[in-house]
Amino acid sequence: MQTSLFEEFNVADYSDWKITNFSADSLIASDARRELEEKYFPLIEVTDDFNRKSVSFQLSKNEAIHGWLKYKEGFSADLVNKFLKEFGCKKGDIILDPFMGSGTTALVAILNDMDSVGYDILPMSKISILAKSSVLKYDLSEIEKMIDQITNTEVPASYTKKTNEISTTSDAYPKNNGVEIEYFTELIGESEYSDLAKNLFTLCTLNTLEKVSYSAKDGQYLRWDCRCPKIIEAEKARLAAGKKPFVVRLYKGEIPSFKKAVVDELNKVTEDIKYVQNHSSNSGFNNKCDIIEGSALFNLPLLPDNTISGVVSSPPYCNRYDYTRTYALELAYLGKNDSDVKQLRQDLLSCTVENKSKRESIRDFYNKIGRLSDFEKVEEIIANCSALTETLEALKARSLKGEINNKGVLKMVEGYFYELAFIFFEIFRASKSGAGIAFVNDNVRYAGEVVQVDFITCALAEAIGFNIKKVYALKQKKGNSSQQMKKYGRVALRKSITVWEKP
Repeated sequence: MQTSLFEEFNVADYSDWKITNFSADSLIASDARRELEEKYFPLIEVTDDFNRKSVSFQLSKNEAIHGWLKYKEGFSADLVNKFLKEFGCKKGDIILDPFMGSGTTALVAILNDMDSVGYDILPMSKISILAKSSVLKYDLSEIEKMIDQITNTEVPASYTKKTNEISTTSDAYPKNNGVEIEYFTELIGESEYSDLAKNLFTLCTLNTLEKVSYSAKDGQYLRWDCRCPKIIEAEKARLAAGKKPFVVRLYKGEIPSFKKAVVDELNKVTEDIKYVQNHSSNSGFNNKCDIIEGSALFNLPLLPDNTISGVVSSPPYCNRYDYTRTYALELAYLGKNDSDVKQLRQDLLSCTVENKSKRESIRDFYNKIGRLSDFEKVEEIIANCSALTETLEALKARSLKGEINNKGVLKMVEGYFYELAFIFFEIFRASKSGAGIAFVNDNVRYAGEVVQVDFITCALAEAIGFNIKKVYALKQKKGNSSQQMKKYGRVALRKSITVWEKP
């Protein structure tokens, strides 16, 4: 493995990226966190080559195929390419992504004549990756025929069925759009088009849902246009109760019809397909891409030993974002009900305040597969991570002082690292000697207490057996919430890519 991807970039003084204030007002002891910072900070390399666009969805949106699923969480194809090159991965190698998202790692692996395997709990991932990896297999005349049929078809006046809704998405669409979504979904679903064409329609529909709705993705939740019936009713109720109107109002402007939006989306991806089919001689699209819809926690342990050559991934961040709410429109469209979504929320890596402990289910699983000793080994590694223990104790102390507005934060942070430790353990077991591992993540801060996500995960990984090779820190740093800054002051937080190697 190379020493660095970016030897030409040099920052004389990295001290601005070093955390020195772990606990606001030095309320809680920070010895273990400070020791951890001193241990791993020499491995920091600040780079402007990896920027926020590289480690987010922004670059992928502008790259043919990679941007087919409008998935806000993810990273660019360029980032994956760089790491696969750094790791020395070659044709025929197997590349793993335990949190597949829109499938960028899998697709880049395929384009480099490598096989890939990965997991994601949200069903959009599998739809996206199947659509992307089939780019050379599409019959363009079939896709164009499907576009023509949708364009030239009107919804019968007698048709009144609407697309599926859950409690989060009630009143999500203007009436005509809710009906059009259901009608055209039925029309294509019951047609004789190939499964590939139908899956492409599904993906394009997923990409239009937000555009044709009253909603807009905004961090942890969906925001709602002031024309949405439930917002109108909520405003009336506020006024009737003598409260002031909502201060922040969303107005999305003209909302297109579903038919127009999905045809536009189909035309856009058709142009991408034409381009790739006319310019690609790449045989990599024939490589194996094993997509499992489910949790890495309970699927990684089933992988054979010593088979993985590289990992490029980004787990959900420890930031309280609930992807089942952010992607509620998509989940409802795919037939999920409230109970399904509630279960998905629990199955996700613990990153929301509603997550419950998975300890017993993980223990039962390891016992079932005859590996209880490995379960106990991982628990011992977690217990011996002094910086993690100190972080959790600090958060508990803040909570006792009433400074954490939701006690679920404590369970979330504890569960987050607990579950990641098992995932790192299984990646180590399944990886070949010399395999490179890259994880994108953010440090966070709660109630004035810094959580060193990058270095705590490095500590867990090293205890498991990995060599910690490098921690790339983005030149741009993260701020804190306005509430935290007002009360505790500002501490700039790293956005990092940790790089490990199996000896």
